[in-house]
Amino acid sequence: MSASVQPHVVVIHRWRAEYVDYATVLDHTVNRVSYITTEVGLPRVPDLAAGVETVDRTDDLVAVRRAVSALAELHGPPQRIVALKEDDLLTAATLRAEWDCEGTRPDQALRFLDKLVMAEVLTARGLAVPELMAVDSADEVRAFAEKHGWPVIVKPRIGSSSDGVVRLHGPSDADGIDFTARPMLAQVYNPHPIYHVDGVYLDGRLAAFRASRYVNDCLAFRTGDYLGSVEEDRPEIVSAVGAAAERFIGAFDTDPLVFHLEMFVGPATGTGGPECTFLEVGARVGGSEIPFLWREVHGYDLMAAALRLQLGQPLDTPVLKNDEVAGWLLVPSPARRPCRITEVTPLSGRVPGLYAEALLDRGDVLPPADAYYEHVGGRFRFRGATSRTVEEAIQVAAADFRISAEPVGDVA
Repeated sequence: MSASVQPHVVVIHRWRAEYVDYATVLDHTVNRVSYITTEVGLPRVPDLAAGVETVDRTDDLVAVRRAVSALAELHGPPQRIVALKEDDLLTAATLRAEWDCEGTRPDQALRFLDKLVMAEVLTARGLAVPELMAVDSADEVRAFAEKHGWPVIVKPRIGSSSDGVVRLHGPSDADGIDFTARPMLAQVYNPHPIYHVDGVYLDGRLAAFRASRYVNDCLAFRTGDYLGSVEEDRPEIVSAVGAAAERFIGAFDTDPLVFHLEMFVGPATGTGGPECTFLEVGARVGGSEIPFLWREVHGYDLMAAALRLQLGQPLDTPVLKNDEVAGWLLVPSPARRPCRITEVTPLSGRVPGLYAEALLDRGDVLPPADAYYEHVGGRFRFRGATSRTVEEAIQVAAADFRISAEPVGDVA
């Protein structure tokens, strides 16, 4: 097939680990597939790529726009622009609009990226959301807290991996917030456990999902604690979470959808089941080890499904293996990145239920890459018969794992 009639697909990519195998879904011989990647993600670009442009950051719209133009000069205007990482979704949507490509446009992307817009979508459908408001000063935060009480969560309207999220305990804490860098919002603090729900919404229902409870929380991981997750096996909680997730996802009128949803799950009230309160939702696969657990434990490739949607391909109804409970653990970087690993103790074979770990070797450098949950001190995956046994294995691994590092200069 000549280059003139081969569709040109541009992929915006930043992962070093094999979160997705592009070539299994996207035929690189029928299509001219080019990549825009960071140096860290470069080793994962398929050998059959028609062209490659490197950028420092794949969420830098100016740099990525320039890279798309360079690739278009060589391979023709893109028919599709693909991005699977949360931080790259708005960049891809903006460039689709500029190149008149099929797929999600900025206004559609913002419904799943801007936390204030998310709340407005749900409110318009009569669904309750936590009290929140846009704020651009410490005084506005204090006014919000006077009405709703302390503590208060302040966070960017658009952001991932709890970047920029803070919990304020009193009026003076608000003085330390930078309101000039990006739009912020204030939200009431909810003390209940946070669950994430991952899956596929298809034909007006949750075609497949797994409900998981965080062990610790994402904000604590930013300040040096470990972060874990264990799938829930209590039927009453799974049922309540699934019903709430279907209501929340259905409000966005996006079908089909691969999603990552977070909610607070409180104790049962009266004769009802557990109380589920919306936190946020993304039109994407969840991060950390979620794609691996779905492939390895449940036998379904969520990343491949998300890629098919961006390519305009239909999805079949997912079929999951549900006989095991899965979980994961992240241990934070042992030093400020970039850092060189000086000591690491693998846990394989030492913790029951631990079936995979992703570690650097002594002497390797942990890069300052933007894929925050990928480039950490250690990543571990678990499987077991019950939530309790998996959570116990996570706790043991978190206590036993040892890693140390020394800071280095600017290392790619």
